Amino acid sequence: MSKVEDFLTKDDEAAIVEAIRLAEKATSGEIRVHIEKTASKAAYERALEVFHLLDMHKTELKNGVLIYVAVEDRAFAICGDQGINDLVSDDFWDSTKEVMANHFKAGRFAQGLVDGITLAGQELKKFFPFADDDTNELSNEISVG
Repeated sequence: MSKVEDFLTKDDEAAIVEAIRLAEKATSGEIRVHIEKTASKAAYERALEVFHLLDMHKTELKNGVLIYVAVEDRAFAICGDQGINDLVSDDFWDSTKEVMANHFKAGRFAQGLVDGITLAGQELKKFFPFADDDTNELSNEISVG
């Protein structure tokens, strides 16, 4: 088994998908998690590539957020689309990454992802509250590269 497959248990994956589902119940924003073995470049640059590969830039309100993890590199990044980045504070993603990094350093990868998703969802809710006609534009499943 690869390190990507060993990174999360099935229960961990279910908890992460549920965290995405719950976060998106309160916002029209879209949250994705992508995990791969290693990044071919800096984590943030690779996250931007994955963001586009997953068509996250095509959300109607430009309010997608990607949490990207390169397992063997021990690196991760968070990138938000223009709609959310124009509204959140400059240090928002840094403070979210710090919370996640503290969990990751202690080996609590699933909890770090769940907390990052929850924080992103709370921020998205402030600027992009859920609307009655909202549709889930992107899959909630974890993508693996």
